[in-house]
Amino acid sequence: MIKITIPMPPITKKNSMRIMHSSKTGRPFIMPSKQYQTYESKAVRYCKAQRPREPIETPVEVKCLFYMPTRRRVDLTNLLESIDDVLVSAGVLKDDHSGIIVSHDGSRVLYDKDNPRTEVFIREMEGADGTP
Repeated sequence: MIKITIPMPPITKKNSMRIMHSSKTGRPFIMPSKQYQTYESKAVRYCKAQRPREPIETPVEVKCLFYMPTRRRVDLTNLLESIDDVLVSAGVLKDDHSGIIVSHDGSRVLYDKDNPRTEVFIREMEGADGTP
């Protein structure tokens, strides 16, 4: 089992999206907020320091405990999407498709005002196809 801790408040990717316009075509496109981009770059650095030598490309379960600094409602699926992207960007996982991340069982949002963080537990699944 691999455990990775990201010692900063979790942030979702989908909140506060920005609409930008391409300088070449003038077409609009959606981009994550600057706050999320800052979070992602710092989180990637924490993950790189704790990652395995090679990116994982076998079926795994990724359990995430998101310790939030407030009791404000937050969407668990948005947090999971964000952390999956961070794990891929950091080279912990080869990709975040369903053939690699076969489960997020046990993931939940918790409250810790004094120590907001994300704890990620990655464990290999029993069967080669992710079945027990």
